[in-house]
Amino acid sequence: MNTQSTALESVKIGLLSISDRASSGVYEDKGIPALTQWLDRALLNPIVYETRVIADEQALIEQNLIDLVNHGCSLILTTGGTGPAARDVTPEATLAVAHKVMPGFGEQMRQISLNFVPTAILSRQTAVVRDRSLIINLPGQPKSIEETLTGLKSPQGEVIAQGIFAAVPYCIDLIGGPYIKTEESVCKAFRPKSAIKK
Repeated sequence: MNTQSTALESVKIGLLSISDRASSGVYEDKGIPALTQWLDRALLNPIVYETRVIADEQALIEQNLIDLVNHGCSLILTTGGTGPAARDVTPEATLAVAHKVMPGFGEQMRQISLNFVPTAILSRQTAVVRDRSLIINLPGQPKSIEETLTGLKSPQGEVIAQGIFAAVPYCIDLIGGPYIKTEESVCKAFRPKSAIKK
């Protein structure tokens, strides 16, 4: 454990993998392991995870999102169910439980993915605030999850596209959640100077 983490408030994070096949045991879920690996590297705070794998059913997704908010998760990350197919209802469920919509997250996720595939415009990922929780829909593939969270750099180290997680800690500050510090070599969180705690 990072020695700095003992002085930092713990963060409760909900991870919700939405997949008919993974939830029924047809194949192993890869979204939640990819998320926990990335978050364990990126956050200096101690993390308490609440993880669930469920089917692509809108009422079930809504119920689980509300439950994770009520369990005190400051951040809830979903994977899967964001395309245009009939069974893809994650964005509908997310918007249905929203108190505020945060469209910039979805816009930036599509911008990152467009560096790889033109079909990125088919993704309907979004983000919302409910009470004091930030809920973000992420892609289902582990490689895409990491690219979306971290962002893209050129071989020379220049930033091509900012990862969305750079904005997450300050957003959580603004909605009344814990102060999250990141490992800058993985993801440098951005805050205005007036919001930075030593």
